[in-house]
Amino acid sequence: MRELTYYVAVSIDGYIAGPDGEFDRFLVEGDHMVGIGEKYRGTAPTVLAEKFGFPIDGGPFDTVLMGWNTYAVGLPDLPDPYRHLRQIVFSRGHDAPEGSDGVEFTDRDPVEVVRELKAEEGKGIWLCGGGSLAAVLRDKIDRLALKRNPMLFGDGIPLFEGRGYAPADFRPTAITPYESGVVLAEYVRS
Repeated sequence: MRELTYYVAVSIDGYIAGPDGEFDRFLVEGDHMVGIGEKYRGTAPTVLAEKFGFPIDGGPFDTVLMGWNTYAVGLPDLPDPYRHLRQIVFSRGHDAPEGSDGVEFTDRDPVEVVRELKAEEGKGIWLCGGGSLAAVLRDKIDRLALKRNPMLFGDGIPLFEGRGYAPADFRPTAITPYESGVVLAEYVRS
């Protein structure tokens, strides 16, 4: 059975973006880029991977899931951001932008979609964001891969947005610190 991995950058106080969706404070240069990029190959947008020579083949995922706000970060420049992956965007009331032919837009229940995806043959499923979608899919997440950046945001979009107290156990599988200050913390559901 395929696994769902929530692979995302996060501040040390638990935010995946600022209050208005800002994410420009996350470190995009440093020694962590090579190590994490190799392990999670194929998670750079296709155009950027081609431009900078990042490998996209042989990665752990063949499907990426995004909420509308995460997807919309790349608009209008990247309407088909991960064309080397199957892309599913959960959206209510947004029209598909021009150039997004390779993206599946759905207003279906994300839990049901993930249940169906897990039953299919294939590689892993990457939950790219955001916090609201992660909260809805929390009970379906098998793995966490958190790129913890050495900064506090103080406010913003939390890793899991709008979900009440409901403890779930995960155990660490690897903690990799980098000189840049980024720590890749990987967990599997217990």
